[in-house]
Amino acid sequence: MDHNERLLIVDDDEMFCHVMQRALTRRGYEVSIAHDADAAMALVRQAPPDLATLDLKLEHSSGLKLLPELLAVAPDCRVVVLTGYSSIATAVEAIKLGAVNYLCKPVDADEIVTAFDRESGDPDIDIADNPPSINRVTWEHIQKVLQEHDGNISATARALGMHRRTLQRKLQKRPVRR
Repeated sequence: MDHNERLLIVDDDEMFCHVMQRALTRRGYEVSIAHDADAAMALVRQAPPDLATLDLKLEHSSGLKLLPELLAVAPDCRVVVLTGYSSIATAVEAIKLGAVNYLCKPVDADEIVTAFDRESGDPDIDIADNPPSINRVTWEHIQKVLQEHDGNISATARALGMHRRTLQRKLQKRPVRR
């Protein structure tokens, strides 16, 4: 399978990048890697990618902030947002900002390739019988408010009526399962 498409991986997890680069190169993609938003934009300006994966949480930025910048320079690029911290709010925002898909880590190369190739939604997707737990709803609400305050922890804590350190502790925990 020879794609000859340029694919940019933007993720601050070096091991994840290395594994994905090897796997996607074997599938015929020309893969570039950036570990932060500045390096990503330098690569995009140098050679606009056909495809890109953006990590939602970069060390000093957000994939959601980088997404419109990337698409402004490379409007035909198909972008998949990847995250280990999924929430409904960030998924909706990623799609509104131009991503073609949103995947929760851990993911493998085949899932990424499939996500790029999907042209439309799946009306037959399984709908969960049980509602999300209160802990999950809380996690998603915090993510939504954090997004509304552009990632500002202090402003988010004030909006949620909690101490900043309490919010920081909650954010350091992995998201709760449904």
